[in-house]
Amino acid sequence: QVQLVESGGGLVQPGGSLRLSCAASGSIFSISAMGWYRQAPGKQRELVAALTSDRSTNYADSVKGRFTIFRDNGMNTVGLQMNSLKPEDTAVYYCNARLKISVFREGDYWGQGTQVTVSS
Repeated sequence: QVQLVESGGGLVQPGGSLRLSCAASGSIFSISAMGWYRQAPGKQRELVAALTSDRSTNYADSVKGRFTIFRDNGMNTVGLQMNSLKPEDTAVYYCNARLKISVFREGDYWGQGTQVTVSS
């Protein structure tokens, strides 16, 4: 069984910073990518940033230059440094991992979500 556990959400003022962290554990054979998605009330879940095993990154246009995704203390962890936060960044942030639990079994796994609120 695979678990993704997120931490680091909270309330921050506009222009402030937050760092999210996600750790994957369990019966993991390999991880091809980890990333962060977010979902604001009344909106669809959207990709924020992704990091592949070959260290390539992908960012939503709305966060480029403000957010940075990185490996965090190990190959099964990922962090998201969020700077210059805006009210429109308010959402529940979900960690995602595309991984294999065996050579032939690959799937997407999700964390429980962490709330990020940007407000004065």
